Amino acid sequence: MKDSKDNKKNTRSNKYDKERKTIKILTVAVIIAALVVIGLVVMSLFSGGDEPQEVTKESSSVIIKDTESSKQSELTSSEASSESSESESSESEESQESESVETKKTEPTDENVTEAYTGDWKPVETEQEGEHTTNFNDGSQDRIEIKKAASVATGLNESDMIEWWVENSGEGQVVATVSDSAQTKNYRVYLKWVDDQGWQPTKVEHLKENDKQ
Repeated sequence: MKDSKDNKKNTRSNKYDKERKTIKILTVAVIIAALVVIGLVVMSLFSGGDEPQEVTKESSSVIIKDTESSKQSELTSSEASSESSESESSESEESQESESVETKKTEPTDENVTEAYTGDWKPVETEQEGEHTTNFNDGSQDRIEIKKAASVATGLNESDMIEWWVENSGEGQVVATVSDSAQTKNYRVYLKWVDDQGWQPTKVEHLKENDKQ
């Protein structure tokens, strides 16, 4: 009887020990699983969370650069359009001024002239003041204004005109030989200086060929 009671006690003790071990194993497993999940969540936040921000920043930077490029392109286009409009306006004014002048045929000075005419051209506005002495040097204010006056008298655009020769023709008078850039239109232009007003074309001769080339 005594042995039977001892066996029962041992069986109960073994059962409790097994249950305790099972509970400990389950507890440890749950803790490990929880730690793994927490670790994965932390890794996801610190590693994957920054990438979208970088992509967003890079994307935003690209958009800003594209916008700046677009603005620069618009400004450049606007400036080019403005310069083109100013140039066309200036050339149109010169052409209209030439067309509105009344001209009268006159005798040519030599056999190289196919047509000669005088006109009531106005002096080209000058920036010079005071007593005037003609400066024939390239780039001088006189040469700049003589070229503009020749452009008005011939109808050639300044940007498409070549000055071949500018010579003294008496006190306050010059003769300029000019042509278009293609050298298909050659002219001899006579001009005189008007105090405080500028160079005034007085006669134009259409040449057969450029005799100053």
